[in-house]
Amino acid sequence: MTTELVLLLQNWTLSLIFCAGLIAFNNDFDNRLAVWLAWYLLSSVGLVLSRSFIRYGAGWLRNRGYNTRRVAVAGDLPAGQMLLESFRHEPWLGFEVAGIYHDPIPGKNSRDWAGNLQQLVDDAKASRIHNVYIAMSMSDGASVKKLVRELADTTCSVLLIPDVFTFNILHSRIEEMNGIPVVPLYDTPLSGINRLLKRAEDIVLASLILLLISPVLCGIALLVKLTSKGPVIFRQTRYGMDGKPIKVWKFRSMKVMENDAVVTQATQNDPRVTPVGNFLRRTSLDELPQFINVLTGGMSIVGPRPHAVAHNEQYRQLIEGYMLRHKVKPGITGWAQINGWRGETDTLEKMEKRVEFDLEYIREWSVWFDIKIVFLTIFKGFVNKAAY
Repeated sequence: MTTELVLLLQNWTLSLIFCAGLIAFNNDFDNRLAVWLAWYLLSSVGLVLSRSFIRYGAGWLRNRGYNTRRVAVAGDLPAGQMLLESFRHEPWLGFEVAGIYHDPIPGKNSRDWAGNLQQLVDDAKASRIHNVYIAMSMSDGASVKKLVRELADTTCSVLLIPDVFTFNILHSRIEEMNGIPVVPLYDTPLSGINRLLKRAEDIVLASLILLLISPVLCGIALLVKLTSKGPVIFRQTRYGMDGKPIKVWKFRSMKVMENDAVVTQATQNDPRVTPVGNFLRRTSLDELPQFINVLTGGMSIVGPRPHAVAHNEQYRQLIEGYMLRHKVKPGITGWAQINGWRGETDTLEKMEKRVEFDLEYIREWSVWFDIKIVFLTIFKGFVNKAAY
């Protein structure tokens, strides 16, 4: 906390000096010096108090189980043990320590040992671990690669604590966590202020769009109800952010609704699709109710399209890194769809290309990238001949 406040005051002082330098030649500067100093002192106190209040509030909530993440270290490097100890001494960060996983089983002195690396993978797949910090020697490269590959089939964030002996040859982005250098391998871009910006973007756009299209929604609902038997809205279980199940809303476009362990993708001239449903699917109008999913927080305007649970379980076995799509919320439109990878994925190659663009979106995410995708969707993303 002390280091953080020192850096805050240093940066604020530099900002004041810079501004003062810009107007130093103003004739009234000398007369207003007292005002400047008073403003600097009051604003500095305000910054310190607000930062302290935020930290206290975060600690109060996280001590009661809100907004916490369960973390583990893979490997026995001392830096990993130091990181876990720092989490224990700063509970306001919201990290619940699961322990250290490594091979072979250590002696009695390793009180934090929680299991071997296979146990770590099993716990991560069962969503018992949210963050994994790899603290393994680079001389054991084969084991590191094997662990990273297996963790790609989970939704946990994976970060690397560099081995000090190979630190200088790493070219990845380096971050610092409580004084310990880490390299994010599988992580979400939507944390901190980015998460708030993304949510604000979703709420504003979804509210505006729902207001504008409300007559269209009513018309489609009436058309679906009058032309075929069954409910107007089809709620299908999909995987959301971090692999958590969500209910995705769509206008019903089929006579038969599938939501089971085996789901057959719609194909050209599929007899299950109603005449009205065929039009809705080709124009993506069947997906308009998903703006309600956006408002409730299960989906985003822009993100990887949510796949049926059965398809997730199928393709996670075939495509390496498939589950990394779930490091962000699923979206109504996405980078893959804009680039033509929408509709039926009847070959493994098509799904691989879709996942490739989904992961590119996550790597390159920004608010401006989202806005670009929204505009491209307006002009070319709604109608697609590959959608049946």
